[in-house]
Amino acid sequence: MDANKLHLNDHISQQFNLELEDIRNKAMVMGGLVEKQVSDGLRALLEPNSELGEEVSTTDYRVNSLEVEIDEECTQILARRQPAASDLRLVVTIIKTVTDLERIGDEAEKIGRFAVSLATAQLRPGYYAELRHLGDHVKSMLHDALDAFARMDVDAAIATAAQDLKIDDEFESLSRLLITHMMEDPREVKNVLKVNWCARSLERIGDHAKNVCEYVIYMVKGKNVRHTSLDQMQELTD
Repeated sequence: MDANKLHLNDHISQQFNLELEDIRNKAMVMGGLVEKQVSDGLRALLEPNSELGEEVSTTDYRVNSLEVEIDEECTQILARRQPAASDLRLVVTIIKTVTDLERIGDEAEKIGRFAVSLATAQLRPGYYAELRHLGDHVKSMLHDALDAFARMDVDAAIATAAQDLKIDDEFESLSRLLITHMMEDPREVKNVLKVNWCARSLERIGDHAKNVCEYVIYMVKGKNVRHTSLDQMQELTD
């Protein structure tokens, strides 16, 4: 669904159109920032690259600042315009989406910090191979969720949300592997725990990406599909 289908050009006030389009565009810019943070954080961890990890862990303020700016603009629109129907859903969707995007930024920041502390650790190559697989899956899901948000595409949102179950399974598998390695070599417990925390951050990023998909469905269909199964989600949107 594009901007025209969101009825952004149907208002008597052209200024209202511009305000809605502005918060929508800023949310997409914020999405691009957090997507880069996640990608850079993962790259810093896997290469390893402590300088890049440091950069990721210290630039989260840009995402935080944008969240505050968008939130304030949404509050002003609610107070002055008193939007209804799809306009109201759009504003609510953006408020919720930027909250999840900010939390994705927080998880990326954590990965950056761990990348710095693990840069000199001599870890088994297998750790990074599993992390890379999980990380690539999470990056793909986040990209698809942001694309569904940009296009307000319900079908893409449902298909992307379904990826969260696979990411959860990959995280559980990696956690079991790491626990086994800790039992085999207790000297590596500290570093392996850090790897597991990075994996947990990636899994949480998947959860937030799923939330964004659910907000897209709410925006387009006017139905709250949170806390429902994928089958129920499909039924509610048919």
